[in-house]
Amino acid sequence: MAITDSIVSFRRFLKRRNLSPHTTKNYLNSLRQLVLWLGVPIEQVTHKEVSAYIDHLMAKGLNPETINSQLNRIRQFYRYLQDHEQLHMVNPVKSTHRLRVPKPLPKHLQDGQVKAFLDVPKRPRDQAMFLLMLRCGLRVEEVANLTLDVIEFKRRRIWVQDGKWGKDRMVYISNDAMKALIEYLRIRPESQTPKVFLVEKGTYRGQPISIRGIQKRMEYYAKKSGLKVSCHQMRHTMATQMLNAGAKLVTIQDLLGHSSIRTTERYSKVSNLKVQQDYHKAMEVVMQRTGGNP
Repeated sequence: MAITDSIVSFRRFLKRRNLSPHTTKNYLNSLRQLVLWLGVPIEQVTHKEVSAYIDHLMAKGLNPETINSQLNRIRQFYRYLQDHEQLHMVNPVKSTHRLRVPKPLPKHLQDGQVKAFLDVPKRPRDQAMFLLMLRCGLRVEEVANLTLDVIEFKRRRIWVQDGKWGKDRMVYISNDAMKALIEYLRIRPESQTPKVFLVEKGTYRGQPISIRGIQKRMEYYAKKSGLKVSCHQMRHTMATQMLNAGAKLVTIQDLLGHSSIRTTERYSKVSNLKVQQDYHKAMEVVMQRTGGNP
């Protein structure tokens, strides 16, 4: 089977797995970059070529996390060739190819920084997009793909469909996020697209705003406010604020759509206020039991 046929079949396989269009696009882009770089047919790739390709990606300045993502997609493609195309070969991407990635603690905004940042955007659309990340824990791609039919205004909740790893989940809308969303919808131009957030200026006016478009708006306001803010940082901030307010980790895990509680547990390491509150509460009990001074 020709490589182009294999990639087309792999694309169909990814669709059958119900992966999001964004994830499917990332898989195909990774394969395209590999094929353009390779000097041998894809079925003749060995561990040696993979190692050389890693060196090539590092020389381009890609960070270890990005390179590991590329390698994982390529590895999954070769697994597909083995299992579904019956290609008898050793998967050239080994577990030892994975680069060591530092795991910094999630960065979140302090309460004062949140206020300072949200004071800057004046457009109702941008206020609504940012508050859905901050209050509902939506990922940037989930905001871009949000449609009117999944918002239950009376119940104040959103049914997030086809989230990361194809997971569906229910999230809830705070008072300020609901107010911002309604204010935007009141002035939102008529459009045939079901997606909520639209481009407001230029050639693509009235078209759904892209993931990169939302990120650019975030970067613009971050620079204007003098703060380092990213879309994903809004989710981190929501998780930390909820933990400090006494929410359980399993609740935060469910709202954020984390597949593992270990991902959510990382927030407890940066939530110093919660640690402080738990410490003093526990110490009061300890001193009462042991007869210590109040």
